[in-house]
Amino acid sequence: MKKPPSKTDLRDRLQRQTAAFLSSGGKVEELAVGESAYDRNETPPPAPLFDARRSERTPLNDVVAVLEARRAAKRGRTKVVRRRTPQKKRQVVYDDFGEPLRVVWVEE
Repeated sequence: MKKPPSKTDLRDRLQRQTAAFLSSGGKVEELAVGESAYDRNETPPPAPLFDARRSERTPLNDVVAVLEARRAAKRGRTKVVRRRTPQKKRQVVYDDFGEPLRVVWVEE
């Protein structure tokens, strides 16, 4: 992935382009504050929005059909439920007076 240029790179490039323009005989015209580059009697040129004609769309009906078939196949499958081995649980056996007698391992 190409990294975007940093601000210092853009600044340096703009400086070089300006220097090349001035050295080739170009001239910078300064305008007063509030003055426009366009005459007040002229309308500015329109922005080139939506200038291109609408392109033809590519039909993707076959691609959509393949995706729908794949989705239907996934819905039809049932999940395989794996039985876990029974876990053993520790259980304490008490006597009539609530005193622990022994520990027994019981499968759940």
